[in-house]
Amino acid sequence: MKELISTDKAPGAIGPYSQAVKVNGMLFCSGQIPIDPATGEFVEGGVVEQTEQVFRNLTAVLEAGCAGLESVVKTTVFLADMNDFAAMNEVYARYFDSNKPARATVQAARLPRDAKVEIECIAVI
Repeated sequence: MKELISTDKAPGAIGPYSQAVKVNGMLFCSGQIPIDPATGEFVEGGVVEQTEQVFRNLTAVLEAGCAGLESVVKTTVFLADMNDFAAMNEVYARYFDSNKPARATVQAARLPRDAKVEIECIAVI
């Protein structure tokens, strides 16, 4: 049986999908972009600030699904420009300092609302 996860502490879905889905002890989190859920707008700044907001959003979704960053086993990072990899990676490393999940990082032709970064993840509960 699957359970749809939703929280107002992260941006609402902007399409026909759930923020996360819990099934068989796993939590599958949809990609998060740098929208501040309080304002509905992107955070100001570049890829560093956007990555920080993405992690705040992802953490809120994980918590709503009874998980946390320490339980993440896989992430996928989408970048609008692979030249932003080092800056994104510096922020990423602060959030996954002891738990280092498997990861793929790819450059996307275009991200929702022209975000610089989007991150999705899978966690165990």
